Amino acid sequence: MELIFELSSAGKRGDSLPESNFNIKKRIPIEFLRKKPLQFPEVSESEVARHYTNLSSLNYHIDKGFYPLGSCTMKYNPKINERIASLDGFNSLHPYEPIEMCQGALRIMYELKEYLKEIGGMDEVSLLPTAGAHGELVSLFIAIKYFKEKGEKRHKVLIPDSAHGTNPASSVLAGFEVVPIPSNEYGLLSIDSLKKHISDDVVCLMLTCPNTLGLFEREIETISRIVHEKGAILYLDGANLNAFLGLVRPGDMGFDIVHFNLHKTFSSPHGSGGPGGGGIGVKKFIEPYLPIPRIEKNNNNYYMDERTGRSIGRIHSFYSNFGVMVRAWVYIRMMGSDGLKKVAQNAVINANYLLSKINKYYDVPYGKGRCMHEFVASCEFMRKYGIRALDVAKRLLDLGFHPPTIYFPLIVKEALMIEPTETESQKTLDSFVKAMLRIRQEAEESPDTLHNAPVKTPVTRLNEVKAAKEQKVNWYYQ
Repeated sequence: MELIFELSSAGKRGDSLPESNFNIKKRIPIEFLRKKPLQFPEVSESEVARHYTNLSSLNYHIDKGFYPLGSCTMKYNPKINERIASLDGFNSLHPYEPIEMCQGALRIMYELKEYLKEIGGMDEVSLLPTAGAHGELVSLFIAIKYFKEKGEKRHKVLIPDSAHGTNPASSVLAGFEVVPIPSNEYGLLSIDSLKKHISDDVVCLMLTCPNTLGLFEREIETISRIVHEKGAILYLDGANLNAFLGLVRPGDMGFDIVHFNLHKTFSSPHGSGGPGGGGIGVKKFIEPYLPIPRIEKNNNNYYMDERTGRSIGRIHSFYSNFGVMVRAWVYIRMMGSDGLKKVAQNAVINANYLLSKINKYYDVPYGKGRCMHEFVASCEFMRKYGIRALDVAKRLLDLGFHPPTIYFPLIVKEALMIEPTETESQKTLDSFVKAMLRIRQEAEESPDTLHNAPVKTPVTRLNEVKAAKEQKVNWYYQ
């Protein structure tokens, strides 16, 4: 595809503005003027429109196709959420607006946290964390202050080997020692190992449930009892809340803190690193330590409570990603209680349908043919053909699908983590199964097809080591 400057021809114009009588040299000091004029491309209006329309279609996005991206729920988001979040009263709102002039925004934030309290079975919610990992970090800061006030010096965080990768990163950043807890032969948390490592030094167990294998911790009540007997905190990484939204509540299972990925579960497009929302819900004994400001209500007036008290204080400027909150509020209001339950039910049905088809051609080492919202297949058996998970992922691009997460979790060799979400139809799932079967056959019959993939994308396969080390290399179009 040509660059806009390559389309340029002298004399072409995309506008018909009249000549201006403004004498720039008389109005602006000479030292501030450019020595040479800017070199803009000279193109017609139709060329500009077509160029950028074609350019936008090169990028893969949820409106274009299926995103089976396990570990990061990438589902289709209703367009009404975008319309409402884009209303002038919302997107033009300035954080320094007087409280009395942004009552509508505060009402949305207040009602959203009340909804999340009910959904999570928690006593209080803060919407301030700006992403899931930020919610983890803030929760760990809360834990530090909680145990400090109790006069307890705890320095260990227990993390299963099937947890999200941000969990150990957040723990180390907060200054804790990470103790990995292995999975058992079923892909679930090893109770024996948990008993071995739990101690008075443990701050919390950070549990992803369902875990990254797409499996629900069946012994969650036992896990909760073991953790609480030592006075530690049970933390839920809520990134997989899509799996049981509206069906069960984390608070009822014994979790003391949960972070909500508003962008994953409650409908905000979040490619390219944002935007996100990582609100945290807590039980009553942790509530005093939540960050400020806190959204409160007095009669029909909403306000920001800035009192520090026992709070950990401010965690960033202003009030997090408000647009994400609007989308989540709209989504919850639109779905209602029954609709949220159907989200989880359909997500689980879709994942199990896909699993029942794919495990005929690929190994699925954990779950015994059943999963929650996602599952992890293995391409290890393809190594005998010289094929790896990376080759499968690249080939999917040629066949019109965004590839799933690969090589994670680490306990599955040559992993493909597949999450269909609740928004995909059976027809879409069947077409994905057909593509996976085709790749399986190509691995045996024509492995070079996979080694050379992708060939239909704007950028073909890169030397990934070179691309990582020499990021300024001009590789734009090959």
